[in-house]
Amino acid sequence: MDRLPHEKGFHVSWDQIHRDSRALAWRLDGHGPENGHWRAVVAITRGGMAPAMIVARELDIRTVDTISVKSYDHQSQREARVLKSPDAELMGDGTGILVVDDLVDSGKTLELVRKLYPGAHCATVYAKPKGRDQVQTFITEVSQDTWIFFPWDMAMQYVPPYRGTD
Repeated sequence: MDRLPHEKGFHVSWDQIHRDSRALAWRLDGHGPENGHWRAVVAITRGGMAPAMIVARELDIRTVDTISVKSYDHQSQREARVLKSPDAELMGDGTGILVVDDLVDSGKTLELVRKLYPGAHCATVYAKPKGRDQVQTFITEVSQDTWIFFPWDMAMQYVPPYRGTD
C-alpha cells in the first residue's frame, strides 16, 4: 500500500532543530580550511536559514549570506535553479565557505551549489540516501521515503494513530 508523504513523517520540533544544528556546528568546529576556521556561512534559503544562524552563532562566524535555490513546488521536485546568488567576491570558488541547509533529499540543490562553488563545504542537519553524496557533513540520516516536517511548516492539530482507528 502506498502512503502519502505525511503518513511516514518525521516531525522536528524547534528544540530538536536547535539541538541538531548545534551538533552540526560542533562537528564542523575546527575543520575549516583556514587554521580550522570558516570564512563565512551561506544558508540555502529558506530551510537552511535557521540551522545556518545557529551554526554561525556557535562557531562565531559573523559573515553570513544566502543562496536561494528552488527545486520544489509544494511536494514535487523539479529542476534546481538559482533565484538569488550570494556575494560573488565573498564566494570565489567557495573555499572556506560553509554552505548550510536543513536537508539533502535528492541532492539536486546541493549538486547545483557544488557545481557553482566547488571549494565550498556543504553541511546539512538531515540527509536522505539519494543526496548523501552531495553533502560532506550531516547529523541524522532518514530513509528516502520519509517526509520531514520542519517546525516552520507546521501548525498544531490532531493526528490520527499510525495504525487503525477502531
